[in-house]
Amino acid sequence: MQLRSSAWYAGQDRNAYIHRAWMRRGTPDDAFTRPQIAIANTASDLTPCNSHLNEVAESVRQGVWAAGGVPLNLPVVSLGETNMRPTAMLWRNMAAMAAEEMFRANPIDGVVLLGGCDKTIPSLLMAAASVDLPAVVLPGGPMLNGTFRGTPLGCGTDVWRLSEEVRAGALPAAAFLESESSMIRSRGHCNTMGTASTMGLLAEALGMTLPGTAGLPAADSRLLARAHETGRLAVELVGAGRRPSDVLTAGSFRNAIVALAAIGGSTNAVVHLLAIAGRLGVPLTLDDFDRIGADVPLLVNLQPAGRFLMEDLHRAGGLAAVLDQVADLLDPDAVTVTGRPLVEHLAGAAIWDPDVIHTREAPLQKQAGIAVLRGNLAPDGAIIKPAAASEHLLVHRGRALVFDSVEELHARIDDPALDVDADSVLVLRGCGPRGYPGMPEVANLPLPEKLLRAGVRDMVRVCDGRMSGTAYGTVVLHVAPEAAAGGPLARVRTGDWITLDVTRRRLDVDVPDAELAARAPSAGLTAALARPRRGWEQLYVSTVTGADTGADLDFLVGASGHDGLRESY
Repeated sequence: MQLRSSAWYAGQDRNAYIHRAWMRRGTPDDAFTRPQIAIANTASDLTPCNSHLNEVAESVRQGVWAAGGVPLNLPVVSLGETNMRPTAMLWRNMAAMAAEEMFRANPIDGVVLLGGCDKTIPSLLMAAASVDLPAVVLPGGPMLNGTFRGTPLGCGTDVWRLSEEVRAGALPAAAFLESESSMIRSRGHCNTMGTASTMGLLAEALGMTLPGTAGLPAADSRLLARAHETGRLAVELVGAGRRPSDVLTAGSFRNAIVALAAIGGSTNAVVHLLAIAGRLGVPLTLDDFDRIGADVPLLVNLQPAGRFLMEDLHRAGGLAAVLDQVADLLDPDAVTVTGRPLVEHLAGAAIWDPDVIHTREAPLQKQAGIAVLRGNLAPDGAIIKPAAASEHLLVHRGRALVFDSVEELHARIDDPALDVDADSVLVLRGCGPRGYPGMPEVANLPLPEKLLRAGVRDMVRVCDGRMSGTAYGTVVLHVAPEAAAGGPLARVRTGDWITLDVTRRRLDVDVPDAELAARAPSAGLTAALARPRRGWEQLYVSTVTGADTGADLDFLVGASGHDGLRESY
């Protein structure tokens, strides 16, 4: 077997001497003829959900050595969802680009992709797809269940719920603050079916993890055992020449869409899966999410669509038990990194707690997949997650109440004189990839305080941004084209009637097309749009694509492979 790394280490000339000499530092003499396995490590104290990944990486290292490879820790850009401003999504593509270049530039033969928090697994998958070196994902796992006053506490979802109860006057602020120390009980990412949990599980549905790994709690010692096995598998992948392009096929993305619906996963998975597919040239479109996933039943009873948490999903049977219920909807030929089809790994899967994982015959919802909406307000599409919405609002007509920016929203939403009622449609714009920039998680707008105090707990909301995977409500998001790109959302006015009809997949504003086209965007919107003048933000705004195609940079779509590099000396 000819290793890629031999282009650096083989030979007796000056260049090979330099490459080997600086890398010796205690390694055995035969290290340079073994597979070189990079551990793309997103551990960071500023990404709290990934702060334990150095320990996980050590188990990967042991597995790589045991299989005859050489492990190489490779810290890569880490994006912490909870702390980064204006939004971690602004840097997903930068993290993917930086990781791609490091994989390509260094003498490595394979890579373990070690992520957890929302953007880390998508960015690593995008990078691996572009370079197409043998790769395997190792999710860092969710945190353990939190409890508060005897009740399970889900991170993210309960933040939104409890904060609204405080604003409604139904929960003392002191109790809300007291719950803060109970929410994050252990290492690991969000324990709800947020984006981190979703993308870890979808990495397995795509075939890119060692089967049975995704969803293992971060504090569970079995994760370290799986990390060791993943290190061994990475060496095997190099020997077999099995690459992401062999695994990430159209059938694999079908499986991911089926899984997304069955687990009640995050809407953020839509932009991530589109971006990953774009790097591979797999013809995945926004409409495929509706075509493949719309009729898939919701089987997993987890927050925000249900009531349990990720630790419960694992003890109830995990992802394999879920997929076994919908095995007939999966592509039977889509393989995993093991070289075997995903469906083969479902043999023997069982549901151990039917309250957490429902059967196909008794689902939580019969049709729970992402719904793709179109109409004169979203010509290029918008999405809604019926599993997290209020059924009585899925067909609705109401007057628009428009906010031109997040800042305006916060300044006005609790004004007692705000002209709003329970039937109003709250519209927030200027929050798309170009507009904010980075497409922040602001689409689940807080409800007006006066309506909360009157007992209202959900309203139709429309936005060109995203919402947290831990969030819930009747929220139409990813409206495309976004307002900053000249989409119709930029020309909606307060008082316009908006019609949402999820059954017919429509989102319309009741304004004649000619009149809507003739309107100018408001001065408030125009003033709030991003206008960067340098650095990454300027590059991002000038080249980012729309949410309907994955919000990647236009010049990064497609793969470049791992060859063709010139010598460094």
